[in-house]
This record gives sequence, C-alpha cells and structure tokens, in this order.
Amino acid sequence: MASKSLWMDIQVSADAPQLEGIAECDVAIIGSGIAGISTAYELCKRGLSVMVVDRGRICGGMTSRTSAHLAPLCDDLVSEMTKVRGREASKLFWESQAAAVDRIEEIQKDERIDCDFRRLDGYLFQGRDMPSETIDQEMDAVREVGAPVHRLVGVPFNGCADRHALRYPRQATFHPLKYIAGVAKACGHSGVTFFSESPVEEVSEDNGIVTVKTARGSIRARHAVVATNSSISDRFAIHTKTAPYRTYVITFEIKRGALPDALYWDTEDPYHYVRLQPGPTNSDYVLVGGEDHKSGEANDADERFKKLETWARNLISGLGTETHRWSGQVLDTIDYAGFIGRDTGSKNIYVAMGDSGQGLSHGVAGAMLNTALILGEDHPWTDLYAPGRIPLKAAKNFVTENATALKSFAEYVAPGELGSLDDLKRGQGAIVRRGLEKIAAYRDDSGALYLYSASCTHIGCHLHWNSFETCWDCPCHGSIFDVGGQPINAPAIGHLHKVEG
Repeated sequence: MASKSLWMDIQVSADAPQLEGIAECDVAIIGSGIAGISTAYELCKRGLSVMVVDRGRICGGMTSRTSAHLAPLCDDLVSEMTKVRGREASKLFWESQAAAVDRIEEIQKDERIDCDFRRLDGYLFQGRDMPSETIDQEMDAVREVGAPVHRLVGVPFNGCADRHALRYPRQATFHPLKYIAGVAKACGHSGVTFFSESPVEEVSEDNGIVTVKTARGSIRARHAVVATNSSISDRFAIHTKTAPYRTYVITFEIKRGALPDALYWDTEDPYHYVRLQPGPTNSDYVLVGGEDHKSGEANDADERFKKLETWARNLISGLGTETHRWSGQVLDTIDYAGFIGRDTGSKNIYVAMGDSGQGLSHGVAGAMLNTALILGEDHPWTDLYAPGRIPLKAAKNFVTENATALKSFAEYVAPGELGSLDDLKRGQGAIVRRGLEKIAAYRDDSGALYLYSASCTHIGCHLHWNSFETCWDCPCHGSIFDVGGQPINAPAIGHLHKVEG
C-alpha cells in the first residue's frame, strides 16, 4: 500500500532475516502486528520458545495504519452489541477490552517503553442533524454493563456547545509503533526470533505438531497462532462472519493546548474520530479519521479526504497544515467481538482476527486469551471470542455482509471498466474484459503493463482497483494484492494468476 502513516518512521526489528531451512520452537506465530507481537511477549514471559514470521517487514501491516484509540467500549455502540450478544456478554467484552488497555499500560511501565502512553477522557458526541436519543440509549446501555459514564452537553468543537455527549473516563492512547518496537525488543531479549519477508504458504497439523511452511523454510512447533489480521488457516467459514471496511485518516499540525487532549467520536454514519499526538517543540498533531466504506466498493479517496478536512476545519479552530494522509482496513465482525481462540477443527492452531475497529485492544486481549489456552488454563473470555460461535441474533448482519460475495461474483458477467488495454493510462489500474476473461490491469509510469486475473486467490471474488493505495482490493474478505499480483493482506495466500499481454 502506497500511503504512509504518522507512525511509519519507526522500524520494528528492522534486521529480521528471512526464514530459511527448518526451525523448531514451542509456538510459531504468523503475523507481526500488535496481536502477534503481544502474543509472543506473553508466551516468552511464561517460558515458552517463540518464533514470529511475517510476509513483509515486521509490523508493516494494518497495525501501522491505526489511529491508536484505546477505547474499551464497543466501537459500534454498546447498545447495538447488547441487542446481539446480551448484557452479560457485552459487560464481559468491555471488561476484556479494558483489561487489554491496562495490560498495555503495565507493559510500557515494566519495559520502560517511551511511547507517549497516557490516560485521558473519551467523548461520544451527537453528530450533526443526528437525534439525541442515540446518546440517551447508549448511556443506559453503558450503565447496564457497569462501565463509568457521564452525561453532558457540549464538546470543545466549534458549533458543538449544545451537542449532547457522553464522557468516558480512563480511556487511553499512545504511539503504537514506539510501543510495539519496545515490546519486540523485550521479546528479543527473552529469546523470541523474528522472520520477515517470509510469506506463509501453508499451516498444517499432524500428530500434535504444527508445520508453518514458507517458500524457503518451515517452522515445526507444538502450537501455532495465526494473527494475520484475517485468518489464513480457515478457508471460508470464519470469513462469512466478518466484513472488511476501508477507513481514512488525515493529520494536521496544531498549537499545543489549542484542543483538550482527549478522544472524540461522533454518532454520524459514517462516523468521525479525533485524537491528538505530541509533535515537535510546542505543537501537536490532530488525527482526524472516518468516512469508512466497504472495501473495494468505492475508489474515491480524494473525495473522502476532502470531506474529512472540511469536517475538521469547520469544527476545530487553529488547524495548521496537513502532514499525513493514509488509509487502513478494519475487519468488522457480525456481532462486534473478534474471533480469538482455538481454530475450529484444530487441536494446536489458534487464531486472532476480527478487530471491529478496535484492533489494538483486541490484539492484546487476544494475546492474553490465546496464551492461557496454549498453557491449558481456563479463561473467562473463551466463549465470548470463540472462533466457532454462531451468533444467531446477528443473522441480519450476516445476510447483509455476505451479500457482498454474491454481488462480487455477478460482476464477472459485467463489461470491463475500459474498452481495451490501449485505453489504460500511465499510473492507472482498471478491470478490462478480454473474451470471457476479466483482467486486473495496471500500467506503471514508464508504460509497462502488469496483467493478472481479476479473481482473488482466496475464494475467487472479483477484485477492484484502489488508486489511492495503488493496489487491488477484494470486497468479500479483505485480501489485498500489489500491482505485481503478490498478496499483501490476508486471507489470500496465492499470487494472482498472470495473464499474457
């Protein structure tokens, strides 16, 4: 993906080699985002030998594209989660996410990681032209699960003095890659080995041994944790319960103190979110995010960023110049909790996926849960996050999200976006029909053509071009491919089929 986030100047385990030959350990972890590295940390601190393998650079995936809100309450509103999971499960969800934030605070203190961690208030406020009843309903739901909440009117944005709002104390934020770099360093001191640029081709289990295979090597382990944002160990079933969404973030300079340091998010659809990050000298960065859409269903990033900037400049006084803009992908689950635990049908393979907009706290909660399960311990969160669960009350969400796949397969009979490859401009990607074949075509700045099948190698959904990130997005389950056909985000493992020009 082409954009660069505010965090990406920090390199995590930059000297990690490729996996070559055969290696052995207690636990192999696939994926080096916050879920994978946090799991490695918990396991090595319990005395297990651990190896972490990633298809790209260490922590170069979606964790590096977060906005880094550490807000333990359900991102899709507690009132909505309660309808699907009930009060007790919603309470347990809040407790687990809050415990994850507590764990981050504890680790950064214990390991002396300078990552700008701080506790602060979070504000959910009434969006423009949105009813105040949403705030009332949410307050009741939050109180029912036992979380602290305060009702008020007004937030420190222009024209928002009369907006109804909820204040949540003891939320948090930090610099995510500074934190993860520190955790990875601590892992290294405890014997964890990292392998980068080593795409995993297969995860198999036989006679109690899990084998993680790459093109140039393999790891044999007693257990494996698949922490790849979207699982590569389950081909289909778990992915029918998730949906990928593209989200956008833009940052501006602002004078320190011009905006109270807090987390802010509104009730609009799509919603907006705001936080501060310490900048140089007497300045801060303001991160403004939102304008989400289903992955692959829009290719209008410039318009999304214009809307974000207009929204931000109307509400926040003193915004300076823009410094960064990027996008990321979140994986929503149909009942708002991630899928964490023993993979269905496996004995020694575990998964951690489905962030639902709370990838950082989900990643750490998942590390705590999977570590306990690997060690044979009972854990109160097991059923809440069980990968094989079938949330019957989320049937409406299930049908809505899986309609994307039907729509995607129907696109194979539609015309191409361009009449021929000759119409493809430099720097442009598009779908071109050639007979019965749909081609994902890209022409680089020198004029060279890159031609691949438009069929995702996961289950065959129709790909869409993402001009902002210069990549191909799968709208069904979130796979992403670079212009050379290489998968750069799970669940796809295989390279796109090359087409002759």
